[in-house]
Amino acid sequence: MKPEPLPIVPSVLIVMGVSGSGKTTIGIKLAERLGWPYLDGDDFHPQSNIDKMHAGHPLTDDDRWPWLRAIAARIDELRAAGEHAVITCSALKRAYRDILIGDRADVRLVYLDGDKELIKQRLANRHGHFMPPELLDSQFTALEVPSSDEHPIAVSIAPKLDAIVDAIVAALPMAAHSPGG
Repeated sequence: MKPEPLPIVPSVLIVMGVSGSGKTTIGIKLAERLGWPYLDGDDFHPQSNIDKMHAGHPLTDDDRWPWLRAIAARIDELRAAGEHAVITCSALKRAYRDILIGDRADVRLVYLDGDKELIKQRLANRHGHFMPPELLDSQFTALEVPSSDEHPIAVSIAPKLDAIVDAIVAALPMAAHSPGG
């Protein structure tokens, strides 16, 4: 089912999904296609969160709130400057997305949808990331699939990269399709 484009051109696209769903790869390619800057939400984590995940411990909501508020502050800076960006962030729970998007009608959610077995295979082939594959179960447990009132662009991660990005771009208002648009 093709998502219905919203009439407003997004200033920020938040690419969300569990670890291993392809947020970084898809986010970078999407940003290149749109001619927008790419920001990795992981760069907003405090070192204590990175250390905790690297040690194999899932983050708590108390760990996440400052991280999410830092991303939201950056989103507000971009919007105030009239700039665009693609930001990747797991944003697994509705409460997290409410911080990132809230009443910002020009911030749009892109949900990367994939099954656990496919993602497990991808995680097994990924090296050097601070999120170990052992935490995948905790990611799926925490995941609250975006509901229709969040107006997500939901795409399957099963196709090839270009097809995924094509599907996302096709769901955007026409003015967002041109570089810097």
